Amino acid sequence: MVHVGLMVRLEAKPGKEVDVESFLRDQLAFAQGEPETTAWFAMRLGPRTFAIFDAFPDESGREAHLSGQIAEELKSIAPTLLKKPPTIEKIDVLAAKIPEHIEVPDSLG
Repeated sequence: MVHVGLMVRLEAKPGKEVDVESFLRDQLAFAQGEPETTAWFAMRLGPRTFAIFDAFPDESGREAHLSGQIAEELKSIAPTLLKKPPTIEKIDVLAAKIPEHIEVPDSLG
């Protein structure tokens, strides 16, 4: 079960879109190593707009993620790759359907 999550919006600097996409793909390995990160998605919303959505069973899982490797990596690349600091929203999950095993396309894994 998931009860809380994060929605993070990222806007790439012009010409840095490929670097932001690559950065997000690389973060999957860190997300897979976080036992309390139940779901983690990196998405492209537009030409220079990206997002991360992740979900957790409780507040302690969310806080562990916020102090983890992905957050640290994001802080380090933000000045170079992002037009402005990431927008991080803490959200409450009202309902969810998450299969026990999710297949990741080869192009993402």
